[in-house]
Amino acid sequence: MFNLTDLHLDALSEVFNIGAGRAAASLSEIVGEEVKLSVPSVEIRRSEELNVQALQLEQSHFGIVKQQFSGTFSAEASLLFSEESALEIMRDMMGSQMSVEELAEFEQEAMCELGNIILNACLSAMADMLVIQLESSLPTYTVYSADEVIQNIVDLEDQVYILILHINLEIERRQVNGRLIFLFSSGSLSSLRTKIDSFLQNI
Repeated sequence: MFNLTDLHLDALSEVFNIGAGRAAASLSEIVGEEVKLSVPSVEIRRSEELNVQALQLEQSHFGIVKQQFSGTFSAEASLLFSEESALEIMRDMMGSQMSVEELAEFEQEAMCELGNIILNACLSAMADMLVIQLESSLPTYTVYSADEVIQNIVDLEDQVYILILHINLEIERRQVNGRLIFLFSSGSLSSLRTKIDSFLQNI
């Protein structure tokens, strides 16, 4: 089994926190306020181990931005925030004077933009530090229940490993927590592990 050790996960945490810093800088320019974004923990699981408790999906519905990426290895990336948190983030991004109804009109566009910034910053940091080539698709946005989140992951039979990043996002002193999930096949995870090993040897 091509699993990742704590050393691999620590290296990925370093890589993704660099990406989070880049994303925070871009988001700060958009909202005109300091944005803090960090990845305090990273874990790896097999898809059959996944459930609502494992992802800490306490709320009922979640806004999910998805992107496919390919290159040195392929995977699917999903950025999850509770639907309530997604609306709070949009209000901070687009102006606190907007009503919930007005925000809902821009929900898909705004969340795709947010996801695009965070996902591409993390993928860019991974590509730079692990010296790999990655290309990403356009993002899509969907609202799922907690059970639908799990079912959509479990249904992807080829992608049996789930890399879970816990995200802290702070905008205008408002803090929200999210998840960034990468779905890997055994072959893609093996390629990722090989690249991390090379990165660790060169430190």
